[in-house]
Amino acid sequence: MLDHVFMDAIGALRVALESAMLERQALEERFQTDVLLGDITWETSYGLPGEGLPPRVQVELRLEWPTWAQTAYRRWYLEKSYDEDPQIGLEIVLRVQRLMHPANPTVIMNAIGGKRLLVGSEDVVSLGPIVETIYDPDLAVVSHAAEVSFSGSYDLDEKKLENGDALDEDFATIGGWITSALVRLGDLPLNYVEADTE
Repeated sequence: MLDHVFMDAIGALRVALESAMLERQALEERFQTDVLLGDITWETSYGLPGEGLPPRVQVELRLEWPTWAQTAYRRWYLEKSYDEDPQIGLEIVLRVQRLMHPANPTVIMNAIGGKRLLVGSEDVVSLGPIVETIYDPDLAVVSHAAEVSFSGSYDLDEKKLENGDALDEDFATIGGWITSALVRLGDLPLNYVEADTE
């Protein structure tokens, strides 16, 4: 495994989610580099255990390590100085799917709750709900879905760069918040289409 702060963040988030017994959707995990801009992203999905495919509720996660943050981190690593704290971008999408009927966005938002997600000293901000209808090729309704996106960033100050314990604690907080939100969404009295058994 690479000894790198971005890999440490991925590992800490993965440990937090798997410690909460969430199931990783292995085929949906991606680690990518933008060959033009140099940004690095990691994407993955987790669902509640035993939900089938696709799970009724899931989280889609994206961590981004932009080129400027790589430069700041490299400068700190080599020279022990930098102008601006490196930053990891964070996107969280909480999704309810396989619904028989369209979701009420108010019910979804109330289930997630108003508890702030603070990552380090930064707020992760809700971008609001989206409600979807999924059709087959003959335009018959197959199911419905709803999702709520959150966006924020994680600043890596010198303390976090020198000692990974603070990073582990902060990403454990993210994992706990996600797990709690998924459980509350899963407890909603909604009707679902059967999962694929293949």
